[in-house]
Amino acid sequence: MKSLRFPWICLVIFSVCLLLWYCHVMRSRFNMKTGLRGYVRLQFNTRSASHFLDFRCGRCAVVSSSGQMLGGGRGQEIDRHDCVIRMNVAPTVGFEVDVGNRTSLRVVSHTSVPHLLRQQGYFFGPEAGTTYVIWGPEKNMRQDGKGKIYNALVKLAKKYPRTNIYTVTTEKVQYCDRIFQNETGKNRMKSGAFLSTGFFTMILSLEMCDSILVYGMIDGSYCSNANHSFVPYHYYEPSRLDECRMYRAHEHAKRGGHRFITEKRIYSRWASQGKLQLVYPPWTPQEHSFNQV
Repeated sequence: MKSLRFPWICLVIFSVCLLLWYCHVMRSRFNMKTGLRGYVRLQFNTRSASHFLDFRCGRCAVVSSSGQMLGGGRGQEIDRHDCVIRMNVAPTVGFEVDVGNRTSLRVVSHTSVPHLLRQQGYFFGPEAGTTYVIWGPEKNMRQDGKGKIYNALVKLAKKYPRTNIYTVTTEKVQYCDRIFQNETGKNRMKSGAFLSTGFFTMILSLEMCDSILVYGMIDGSYCSNANHSFVPYHYYEPSRLDECRMYRAHEHAKRGGHRFITEKRIYSRWASQGKLQLVYPPWTPQEHSFNQV
C-alpha cells in the first residue's frame, strides 16, 4: 500500500507546483494586459512584474510650454479639468494664473531628464504625485546597462520609490512614427526629423482621455500671418528665441529638427474628429498640406 501511495503523493505535489506556476504566469500576464500598452513602469527591482500605464481620465487639459500661455489667465480653467497634462520641465510655480497649479502627468523627452535630475526638489517634492512618462531613442533608453538616460531613471526610481515613472517602449515609438507617416505621406526618419514631445503627448492623451482641451498651441498657419504676435518659445524662458523663429528653423532643418508646423496641421485634422479641442489660442480652419515635410 505504501508503494502505491508514493506515486500519488508525488503526483499531488507536482500538480500543486504546476498550479502555483500557472497562477504566477497568469498573474504576470494580467499585470501586463491591464493599462495602456507601450508605456511600461520603470522597475529598479528586476524581479518585479512589469506594469503598463494604468491611467484613464475623463476631461483632460493638455498644457503647452509655449509663450502663448502668458497673459491668458487660463490657470483656474485648466485646474478644473479631471487631469492636467504638461510637457518636459515646464514649471507652474510663478505662472499659476496663466498655466494653473495642478499636474497629473508629464510627458518628458530624454533630453529633459537631466533637468529633472537637477531640480529633484521641485519635481519630486511639490509634484510628488505626478506620473512621469519618458520617451527617447533606443540608444538612450536601452536596458542592458548601456542606456545612459534609462540608467539615470533607475537611480531616480530607487531614490523616490513611490514616484510613478514610465518609459515609452521602442515599439510605441515606432507606432508613433507610423502615425506621422500615415498622416503626412512622409517617412519621419528619411526626412531627417524627430517627433516632438508634443506629438507623443497628443498620442498618449488620445489613448487615455475621453475628451482633450489643448492650451497654448498655435495652428499650422499662425507663423505665416504677417500680424502674428512674438512670444518666447517657452513661457518660462522669456529671453530665449521667438516661437515662430524656432518653428521655422526646425521645419526646414535637413537633419535633427522637429516638424512643429507639420505636427500642428496633423492636430488640426484630429480636432475635426471631435475628441480633441484646440481652445487657446483659438484655431482657424485650414487646409492640410504636408508638402514641406
